[in-house]
Amino acid sequence: MTTVGTFEAKTHLSELLERVARGERIVITNRGKPVAMLVPPEVAEEKDTARVGREMLAYRDRVKRTLGGSFREMAHEGHRY
Repeated sequence: MTTVGTFEAKTHLSELLERVARGERIVITNRGKPVAMLVPPEVAEEKDTARVGREMLAYRDRVKRTLGGSFREMAHEGHRY
């Protein structure tokens, strides 16, 4: 892990950000004490909505449970007419 002072970080920020984008972690110090860390962002796995739907249907079929009734009945449950 690389350590740089605040002055150097200010002066070379673009270069430091390029290094961080390549996966490096950089600690920024102020008078020798760590005050911040530049780290690459965590990349969240994007879910394919079609795959998620298939997984939900497979789970439903595996546990063999349903909510019972139609969606219309569930949506209007408790309503007064």
